[in-house]
Amino acid sequence: MSDDASELARRLAREAEAVCRHYLSNGQRQGRYWLVGDVNNTRGRSLFVRLHASSKGAAGKWTDAATGEHGDLLDIIGATCGLHSFREIAEEARRFLKLPGRRQEPPTEAAADRRPRDTARAARRLYAMGQPLFGTRGEAYLARRGIDPRVGIGALRFHPRCFYRPDDVAVVETWPALIAAVTDLMGRITGVHRTWLDPDGFDDRRLGKAPIDTPRRAMGDLLGHAVRFGTAEDVLAAGEGIETMLSLRTVLPAFPVAAALSANHLAGLHWPATLRRIYVAVDADAAGVAAAETLAARALDAGIEAIALCPRMDDFNEDLRVLGATRLLDVLRHQLLPEDVERFVNAIAVKTSA
Repeated sequence: MSDDASELARRLAREAEAVCRHYLSNGQRQGRYWLVGDVNNTRGRSLFVRLHASSKGAAGKWTDAATGEHGDLLDIIGATCGLHSFREIAEEARRFLKLPGRRQEPPTEAAADRRPRDTARAARRLYAMGQPLFGTRGEAYLARRGIDPRVGIGALRFHPRCFYRPDDVAVVETWPALIAAVTDLMGRITGVHRTWLDPDGFDDRRLGKAPIDTPRRAMGDLLGHAVRFGTAEDVLAAGEGIETMLSLRTVLPAFPVAAALSANHLAGLHWPATLRRIYVAVDADAAGVAAAETLAARALDAGIEAIALCPRMDDFNEDLRVLGATRLLDVLRHQLLPEDVERFVNAIAVKTSA
């Protein structure tokens, strides 16, 4: 990249959120990222732009989990404006940077480094405020989705009045919520995931989630980390959603699983140094398939065996709810290696019948 391009990219990165609001107006801010469908400003959540520099990377950098594309804000400007030469892109970038009311003081290095720690600290506070899961609406929510709540007890809590702020609205609402701990490989809580629940019960359309625009949100230091159920040593199953991975664990209760919470985060999941085999639960959409392929490729490069687990329907929770536990176990049995069938299926069956 030329010196001129580097300087323009740095200046744009200082105002990353303003750039995103202007050129990716169909997206929305979620924590430290701007989410949108793609570089053409399509509605969706596959592409994420980092809004603030951190130990994870520079502000203004973006990745599209559905395609694997990545770049900086100059690329965004070029794509959304239909510009092809650097001269045209640079001219548009300079025009944007001169717009009144757009300039912001760049955050200091100390502030940028502190921000992830602050959100992780807030996440730990929220998790500590939660109640044990059993006997709560959170337990009932999992049960209505066909999940055995006992398989998630180590990482899940319930909050009866968890704050929810609609996008661009000052008023804060409160809803009951399932709170999941996001942890690193050492078990330290780095973030939380909130699923706000419908206090009026369960229906087949929302599946028990609250009637709000974004009933699922995460906060804290998330990249590389996950909601982990069980302790992985040599074998792990990883996927996106909490309900997806708890559905696997409902029928394979001894199998360690990790829910990365999104396609973007699944692609960058950290695994233990002792891992020898990873099963990747694939969601049946473009972003899910791309993320699973990226994670599998990373694993293979590290000498780790990677095996896809594919649901019969859109995801494994739908399989569990529609097909039932016995048929889901049969679906999984045929996708596991024989030694893992013996270890996680047959051994448990023998132990249960003993």
